[in-house]
Amino acid sequence: MQKITPFLWFDNQAEEAMNFYTSIFKNSKVGRVSRYGDAGPGPKGAVMSATFQLEGQEFMALNGGPLFQFTPAVSFFVNCETQEEVDHFWEKLSAGGKQEQCGWLKDKFGLSWQIVPSILGKLLGDKDPAKASRVMQAMLQMIKLDIAALKKAAEG
Repeated sequence: MQKITPFLWFDNQAEEAMNFYTSIFKNSKVGRVSRYGDAGPGPKGAVMSATFQLEGQEFMALNGGPLFQFTPAVSFFVNCETQEEVDHFWEKLSAGGKQEQCGWLKDKFGLSWQIVPSILGKLLGDKDPAKASRVMQAMLQMIKLDIAALKKAAEG
């Protein structure tokens, strides 16, 4: 069992969100689903809470009502090895949501994600400060991150 599990509070979309996320990530699965019964505060049969895994990471989701909403103060960072991966996660997770600067997006539930090629960290950490600065400037102009353009910026 995982020691720390992200717990996601939804108004009433926990089941929809779980199914959405597990359809996007290859190594994912639905876990335990608890539904409201006759005595519950939610409609009978509606999901109360659920567990699911994305890429081996366990998550919990709750239909807790409209009291809380997601903010970008907490986001999920998705490491991508190829542009195809960046494109896949970018298009799927931003569907119905909002594409933002520097590889950030909000999905249709308001949850923030960062879709980042792993090479970005290497390029930004280059020993040559001019090279790293060019990469940073290129990244700041992007919405979805573009590996080829980042590499080109590094070359000067």
